[in-house]
Amino acid sequence: MRDSSLRNQVVAVTGASGGIGRASAIAFGARGAKVALLARGCAGLRAAAQQVQAAGGHPLAVPVDVADPEQVAAAVERIEQELGPIDVWVNVAFTSVFSPFDQIRPEEFRRVTEVSYLGYVYATMAVLPRMKDRQSGTIVQVGSALAYRGIPLQTAYCGAKHAIQGFHEALRCELLHERSAVRVTMVQLPAVNTPQFSWVLSRLPRRPQPVPPIYQPEVAAAAVVYAADHPGRREHWVGGSTMGTLVANAVAPGLLDRYLARTGFASQQTPEPCDPDRPDNLWEPVDSDSDYGTRGRFTDRSSARSVQLWASQHHGLLGSAALLGAAAAGLLRRRSR
Repeated sequence: MRDSSLRNQVVAVTGASGGIGRASAIAFGARGAKVALLARGCAGLRAAAQQVQAAGGHPLAVPVDVADPEQVAAAVERIEQELGPIDVWVNVAFTSVFSPFDQIRPEEFRRVTEVSYLGYVYATMAVLPRMKDRQSGTIVQVGSALAYRGIPLQTAYCGAKHAIQGFHEALRCELLHERSAVRVTMVQLPAVNTPQFSWVLSRLPRRPQPVPPIYQPEVAAAAVVYAADHPGRREHWVGGSTMGTLVANAVAPGLLDRYLARTGFASQQTPEPCDPDRPDNLWEPVDSDSDYGTRGRFTDRSSARSVQLWASQHHGLLGSAALLGAAAAGLLRRRSR
């Protein structure tokens, strides 16, 4: 039986027509929430809304380009008029260019920044004043291990994720200073099997792929939902690879630079040649007429669970188990004497 507070919860998710955004919208819908789905692709939005409804939620599809602050502000107004005050806002929408830096055009880099960074800023600008007036609400910024650790061939995306990280930290400090009841938190993700590798603009000689280990979007969605329920934590890390990357970057960033220089090009490409004429979603949505779904092409290589994520969400249980184990070990030692 669903909790009544969750059934009445109003959640908005950007980038909801595919991938992590879509999986997150479905996960909130499964709890009976009213879910606003924001994206550009109409076919993807329609299919995602149907899945949210089938899961038990009440969907509202809102076509919007998050790079346009006026469209975002209008979307927030529409959501609150049709669904009610927004309880949770999840920023996921992004685009990118897989390419060496010197092959990216200035307008392309600007577009990635406007969608993948400023889209988060514009959405937060639009919804935060309403939440502050009500003294309630949570904003979840979906980040990446790449918010801390840049990798080759993704300069625009890494720059945007680093910017989101700084923006998130600064905003969190302001809200703490104000003793605001509004919470902001960030979810740092590993490689995820999403359709982005089929529709992001690529100038690589071979088809792009996520750097293993790869997780299914539902793992990321579970982390997003958990973060929305536990916004007091400044960050939530997902996947052992994320934890390992962030620790290694903190301890030996120079060695990691050299390692990624050797491995980062090959690990992000499959053996298959890249089709130079394939469609991309940098300027126009690829899923306007065709639905790409939630998952990408790498399901056979992707994990549907994360031990690290489970452990990070059960600190108390693990701590109690460790204490019991230590007590039992001490008792056995005393008896052996």
